[in-house]
Amino acid sequence: MKQLQISEALFVKMIKYFYSEEIGFDNEEIFDLEREIKKELQMKLDRITMRSYYTKYKTAETEQEREEARKKYLDEKGVPKSFRW
Repeated sequence: MKQLQISEALFVKMIKYFYSEEIGFDNEEIFDLEREIKKELQMKLDRITMRSYYTKYKTAETEQEREEARKKYLDEKGVPKSFRW
């Protein structure tokens, strides 16, 4: 299984969230932490997904697989179809 890295800031937010009762955070602070953690994790997941599409595009065995991966990558990046080759 591959390993991935998260930022130190995200790690600290996760620690604060899971130890929020011991730290003494109120519900609003916990909610804010949860929202920030979810946002940053979603961004990380998006980057992982984009990287996998790009890797598939570069390493696919057949031309059809490469083209499908290229289209997925460009769709996710938001490149308009009229701007593509």
